[in-house]
Amino acid sequence: MEVLRVQTVASSQSKDAAIPAMFVRSETEQPGMTTVQGVNLEVPIIDFSNPNEEKVLHEIVEACREWGMFQIANHEIPSHVISKLQSVGKEFFELPQEEKELIAKPGGSDSLEGYGTKLQKEVNGKKGWVDHLFHIVWPPSSINYRFWPKNPPSYREVNEEYCKHLRGVVDKLFKSMSKGLGLEEDELKEVANEEEMHYLLKINYYPPCPCPDLVLGVPPHTDMSYLTILVPNEVQGLQASRNGQWYDVKYVPNALVVHVGDQMEILSNGKYKAVFHRTTVNKDKTRMSWPVFIEPKADGEVGPHPKLINQDNPPKYKTKKYKDYAYCKLNKIPQ
Repeated sequence: MEVLRVQTVASSQSKDAAIPAMFVRSETEQPGMTTVQGVNLEVPIIDFSNPNEEKVLHEIVEACREWGMFQIANHEIPSHVISKLQSVGKEFFELPQEEKELIAKPGGSDSLEGYGTKLQKEVNGKKGWVDHLFHIVWPPSSINYRFWPKNPPSYREVNEEYCKHLRGVVDKLFKSMSKGLGLEEDELKEVANEEEMHYLLKINYYPPCPCPDLVLGVPPHTDMSYLTILVPNEVQGLQASRNGQWYDVKYVPNALVVHVGDQMEILSNGKYKAVFHRTTVNKDKTRMSWPVFIEPKADGEVGPHPKLINQDNPPKYKTKKYKDYAYCKLNKIPQ
């Protein structure tokens, strides 16, 4: 059965054509009606090269508590590594459709890995204006190269190089966030079982859309992960909810965008907040993003850190296996 891809829909649309109804959001969700216009949300920008480590630590912790997201400048991932990551991902999505379909997510698969369009149960049958590719990039024992593009030929090497650098950023974040909870710097990593954490890469491809005010790339959500670290291209599209309003998040060249995810909110017993966000699309330009979701392994249990709960601070969240949490979230079942 041929699956309808958004890229195919977009390429067959004329600039001013009406788009299929399955993409058109209700007025309460349409970005043209619900975005605060003319204001970029100034989410915290944290300079990782600042020699004042206490200041950096304080900024990370404050951002995790108050915003659930921040951007990292001067993060030590060389710009050429990020440029190559973007280049090979773009090349994959520009391949002929039949070549992309060779690594499509198999029907009925429990895994997210592969090229695809639908991700979760769609409310009211509405679809996001996005195609995607998912595959695990770390640890090596969990990688399934069947879902890594063979073209361009440098794809594997480029992604492995990026992941090597990314692990250093994740290590620094976990240590800072651990200290911010009053724990020793390695205690958060130990409970999160650092050796078994999965790094799941997603490439989002949002083609140009004739009616960007009516559709969403990805509807409002929080990420399931501990943390998400995202590289965007230069096309505006990320929005975050602040005080019940939707704002564009300012694009900062060469920065990494960090989201606190559900598992970190649970692990911190609510001290750190997962960020509610969504994505919009552009009339003339293709938007792309490269989030990496730092997640527990499927049968790893996640609950509030034992040192953060006591008589005065009871657990606010259930402890459960990550795969059970993910199943409920993707199928819109209460946790």
